[in-house]
Amino acid sequence: MDQVSLSAFAFLFSELVQYSQKHVKGIQDLEKRLNLVGYRVGQRLLELLVFRDRGSKRDVKLLNALLFINTNVWKALFGKPADSLEKSSEHDDEYMISDNDLVVNRYISIPKEMSQLNTGAFIAGIVEAMLDGSGFPARVTAHTVPVAGFPFRTTILIKFDAKVMDREKRLADK
Repeated sequence: MDQVSLSAFAFLFSELVQYSQKHVKGIQDLEKRLNLVGYRVGQRLLELLVFRDRGSKRDVKLLNALLFINTNVWKALFGKPADSLEKSSEHDDEYMISDNDLVVNRYISIPKEMSQLNTGAFIAGIVEAMLDGSGFPARVTAHTVPVAGFPFRTTILIKFDAKVMDREKRLADK
């Protein structure tokens, strides 16, 4: 069996959010805790997927690593690729992975005082761990960016360390 039922996942994730909510003081602390749990999951998932899909070969180019996350990782987690992968037009060191209907946001009921909470922080933690483990250190955050037809669209914002961008520039110059 290589899939978990959606209802089982939704229940477990809801319990994780409720448990975490009891041990924090605010939205930022809760998102940080979800991010840390996601980071631990991402470390293990990276090893599994690289071994299974790539025969232990990791990417050395940034775009290839992002495409791996956008397609292979999303398919492993959600059964479909992410809806978009975009480079920021304002900052060269920022990329965005967007999902119109992120599963971790779908079945979570959030109290009014936490209406700004994005449980996509869990997925941001997974992405951050995968990039860190692949040699592309970055700060990854989740944001709700509503668009027409998708009021709960989640964008995973990836801001790479300067040394990653310097390395990419050197690789491009070769």
